[in-house]
This record gives sequence, C-alpha cells and structure tokens, in this order.
Amino acid sequence: MNDERTAATPDPGGELAKAEDADVTVEVDRVAVDGTYVRVSSVGEPGERAFLLVAGLGIAATYYERLAPHLNENGPVHALDLPGFAGVPRFRGKGSIERYADAVEKVIEDLGLVDPVLVGHSMGTQVVTEVAARHPEISDLVLISPVVDSHARTVRQSAFRFLRSTLHEPSAVRWHGITAYALCGWHWFSKVLPRMIAFPIEERAAHVQARTLIVRGEHDAMVPRDWIRRLARVFPYAVLREVVDGAHSVMHAQADAVARLAVAHVDHRLPDRGVGSLQRVRDDSTASDLSRLSPSEAWMLVKSRFVELVGMAKNDDETLEAAKSAHAVAMADGDDLPVDPADRKAVVDAVAPEADPTR
Repeated sequence: MNDERTAATPDPGGELAKAEDADVTVEVDRVAVDGTYVRVSSVGEPGERAFLLVAGLGIAATYYERLAPHLNENGPVHALDLPGFAGVPRFRGKGSIERYADAVEKVIEDLGLVDPVLVGHSMGTQVVTEVAARHPEISDLVLISPVVDSHARTVRQSAFRFLRSTLHEPSAVRWHGITAYALCGWHWFSKVLPRMIAFPIEERAAHVQARTLIVRGEHDAMVPRDWIRRLARVFPYAVLREVVDGAHSVMHAQADAVARLAVAHVDHRLPDRGVGSLQRVRDDSTASDLSRLSPSEAWMLVKSRFVELVGMAKNDDETLEAAKSAHAVAMADGDDLPVDPADRKAVVDAVAPEADPTR
C-alpha cells in the first residue's frame, strides 16, 4: 500500500465514546519488587482483560493520561511508574531492561492479570517486548515509538534525534517531560540511558509470539520508517501504522487515534497488508489540553497537575489518587467522554472545589 495514502478516521473518540460512563476514579497501589516497588495507577473494574501501560525512560505514567480513558472503555487499565521514575525509589545497583521486565512480571503476578494487553512507549517497548518474549501466552502487544534504531545506537545520535522530535511536540508534552526528568534525576537517568541505547529489541522480538501492533508518529525522528519496517519483519506477526502529524509522544498528542488502533488491534479489526506497508491514520481532534476545556476544567487540570507533582515528591499515594482522578475528569471532558455526575462531584470537591460550577 502507498505510504502517502491516509485512512479516514471518525470524530473524536469515535465508538470509544459510546460507553455509558468513563471511569475517572484512579486507584494507586504499590507492588513490591527487588528492594523497591512499582507504583500502579488503575482505572476500571477488575474481571475483564486489562491493558498494562509501561512508559519510557524517566517518564511518569501521566504520559498515558489521555490514552487511558479511551482504553478504559474496553477494559481495566493499569499504568506503571517504574523504579527510579516519577518519584519511585530506584533499584539498588544497576538498572537494566531485563530488571524492569522482572518488575513488570511481578506486577502481572500480584494483580492476577490473565493475558493482559502489554502497551509500551519508547523504552517501555523494550520492557514489554522482553516480557512478551519470556511469556508466549501473551497474545497482544502494542509498541508505540519503539527504540532504539539499530543503525543509530549511540547516545549522541539518539539525543539529536530526540531533540528533533521535540520540535513537533505540543507544550503539554514538553512540560510533562521536564517535570518527569527532574523527578528522575540525572544520576539515575544517565545510568539507565546506556542500557536502553544498547538493548537489542530486534533480537528479543524474534522470540515473541504475540500479535504486535507498531505505531509511530509522522515526525518521530527517533523512530524512522525504515527502522520500524526492519523491526516488524522480525516479529512473527506485526502490523504497522503511522499517525499523521504525530511525533515521539504520539500516544499523548494523538491519543484518540492511538486508542482506536490499539482497541481495533486487540479486536482483530486491523487489516494486515504486510510489514512492507505502512498505513497512515489521522487524528483531526488533536489540540492542546487547555484548548479543549472550559475555564473551570482548565483550572482543574492545571491544579491537579501541581497537586500530582507534590504527591510524587512526597511519595503520598492518597494525594496522587485525588490528583490523578481530577485530571482524568478534566481529560474525559476534553475528549467528550461521559462522566458519572456523582463521581465528578466527589473528585472535584477533593481537589478543586472552586472549579465546581454549581457552587
């Protein structure tokens, strides 16, 4: 199929917005791993097939804040803050992709998840690929902006490509990155970065049995087209998609499109035209967070973000739950997802009562 051919997409949220209510109550738990823990932020009721989201190097689970509400319409969602990131205490000794995969395995075991859909972004794609390679019973894998291009495995090349990609990111993504890297700290970041650069994801991909969806943003210099084609050929089954106008953090800036792709992939509704094909999709709903919201909702979004940062810095899970839930309300409103009025009131009263228009 011609790369320049773009698939039409429905209105924002599409069929994902047809559910009765979006679950905006976020629960934060800890799973003990290797002398530290993984922070798990969850939405949705247990008992259905879960999505398990793993973020990239130095990044907090908040990078998935726009993707999770859409996925939640199809099952519970668990977003992970790995050791060393988002204020979570780091591992003692060295950090590695294999060690992070061990941590994700422990989360799956402790939560009692059966065949979860593993979703990874950037370095998180390496982690979930390693987990899937170890567990042939995993049936679905979603890799968003998989790294690192085997033809550019140096710190200098990766840094240059990453900076090129940031030119196409919205301001909200840049803000998330700055705060997340500050919480991570240069010492731990610099210890894990070389491990990420050197990890041979294509070697582990050959051992994966899961059906794999690979998504890149059109302007993602870190993840060029030829790289994901080469990577896709190693997987036993892989489907490629490119999101128009997206960059490295496409799952945030173009969350509607990525969510539709992920859900369609799990439901076996994505046509496979071979790894040589790279079908493009468009997300015309893309806008900055604030432009989608009313003034009161925008204020709640901004306030909840600062409250969340305080919760991360203090390691206060109750504060994090309240802040993440408030943020989920604001983002659900911005994406036209329905929210139960009682849930909305409880969340708003806890974090930003001044944003309640009924007061």
